[in-house]
Amino acid sequence: MIKQTTWIKNNNLDFNNLNENTISIQLSLDGYSFCIYSPNQNEILALASYEFEYGSSKNPYQLLEFITELYTTEELLKPIYKKVIVTHFNNLVAQVPQALFNKNNIENYLQYNVKLLENDYITYDEINNTDIVNVYVPFVNINNFLIDTYGSFTFKHSSTSLIETLISSYKNSEGANCFVNVVNSNFEIVVLKNNKLVLFNSFNFKTKEDFLYYILFTAEQLELNPEEFNLVLMGDIEKESELYALAYQYIRNISFLNPTNFPSSLNNKIPKHAFNTVISNAITI
Repeated sequence: MIKQTTWIKNNNLDFNNLNENTISIQLSLDGYSFCIYSPNQNEILALASYEFEYGSSKNPYQLLEFITELYTTEELLKPIYKKVIVTHFNNLVAQVPQALFNKNNIENYLQYNVKLLENDYITYDEINNTDIVNVYVPFVNINNFLIDTYGSFTFKHSSTSLIETLISSYKNSEGANCFVNVVNSNFEIVVLKNNKLVLFNSFNFKTKEDFLYYILFTAEQLELNPEEFNLVLMGDIEKESELYALAYQYIRNISFLNPTNFPSSLNNKIPKHAFNTVISNAITI
């Protein structure tokens, strides 16, 4: 079952003239979001997100069924856009220091922390402004579907976009900043110290206690004092949520991401800390 959770349409959206625009897409097993940006008008024309409800198990094959169904019903996904960028949100990823990276041995970087299948396609992104390479497994069956739909497009892992955006936004920040990007029942965590990447990880959580535990466990492993480090929240989380209320009891400095390049056309329609990856990709490429 596909459930639409967000649907925003700008009054300047012209269904008949979309081919000069950019579409940014984010994929995960839990859902799909997209953002349409007009470089000529410098406006977000549309933003939408969907959740996928599975039966007994989640897998890339059923994900393809959901995506295929979505593309038969959503008219904004059918045009050929000037630029298409896709990010894959999953936990099939590992960071490798560039000095140690060898693309001929790419599978070795994932084999100890990711369960790989024999036919898995492994690729990598070089993370801008770092000496880190992101090695990951994309949803290759969805990529193939999107090639048939749009022709060529750019794709990368969601953590690549997230890390690049945060390093660029916090380049003058000192001390330790812990960023948590919530996506449905998952979250990515990025720790920057004096604007250097210290850690990236991702977790699946079922309860608010799980959510807090993974954050505090990460802080403990990095010897970060909950009274001192900055926790910056983004994604599917609000100040009124149980996740925020519990975290606030244990961590002193909590704020929400406040991007300087947030599109004015989305003001008062969504929180500024939401949909950061899919929006950033649309307006920066």
